Amino acid sequence: MIEKIKFLYKKVYQKWNYDVHKSLLINGKILATLNNQKQDIASLDEVEFQVFSQRGEDGIIQYIINKIEIPNPVFIEFGVETYVESNTRFLLMNNNWSGLVIDGSKKNINFIKNDFIYWKYNVTAVESFITKDNINSLISNYTKIEDIGLLSVDIDGNDYWVWQAIDTIKPRIVICEYNSAFGANKKVTVPYKENFVRNKEHFSELYFGASLAAFCDLADQKGYDFIGTSSAGVNAYFVRKELSSPFAKLKEAAGFNESDNRDSKDIKGNLTFLRHHERLEIIKNKFVFDLEANKEVLINEIFKI
Repeated sequence: MIEKIKFLYKKVYQKWNYDVHKSLLINGKILATLNNQKQDIASLDEVEFQVFSQRGEDGIIQYIINKIEIPNPVFIEFGVETYVESNTRFLLMNNNWSGLVIDGSKKNINFIKNDFIYWKYNVTAVESFITKDNINSLISNYTKIEDIGLLSVDIDGNDYWVWQAIDTIKPRIVICEYNSAFGANKKVTVPYKENFVRNKEHFSELYFGASLAAFCDLADQKGYDFIGTSSAGVNAYFVRKELSSPFAKLKEAAGFNESDNRDSKDIKGNLTFLRHHERLEIIKNKFVFDLEANKEVLINEIFKI
């Protein structure tokens, strides 16, 4: 009897989940169509909307792909957790892109493989803890296409070093989560540590990733222009230089947004809801790598705390 109830519950949930997705997709299609009618925008804020993304990333991505040619509609996204909230799920379902998603949790990957999207759409899920040494093999095992459409980097740690290491693909669009606590101007990142895990490096979970300026500098080196950030201060957007003419090219200070997230924690794991300007104080005794000085420095020294 219990097994029968579980089976019926699963069937009802699957039907509900499928119907919800259909409703979300319809709304997203309408918003994407309206965005695509816009010729010139002052900032990416104007085209934001959320279907499956964390904030307004779905709208921004739809706007960008409508402005440039994408001969190979392929994405790679890592740090996706269960892929319920992600930057590429709407691309997969609305635009019929194919792609690779990577996460370090076996439980998360099993969740994705048991989601209806795994048989209905062309997505491949791989379990792996990503390092700068294995990322190229993970990518090349999935595709030999260099000119893919989009790369989304969000691993809450070695993001800068991993993107720096990638040389098997040259995506037309790159999205990176930046740590806005590091401000708009300093080119800093957490030092590379192969086994970096955000909640183990500092209890607050505020010590991770790289500054926007660090990503903008790396993007320029790799042949990309910076075109803006999400208004919530989470993700930065880059387009290959030869394709970026439809967009305003920005300096990091002009495109910087402070993070709206207040997900800081105390030593017991409870949320403390720190605002943007309060964050560096908590991690001031941690080291960052100063890319201009080419050395590790204490946060309290480089930011004069």
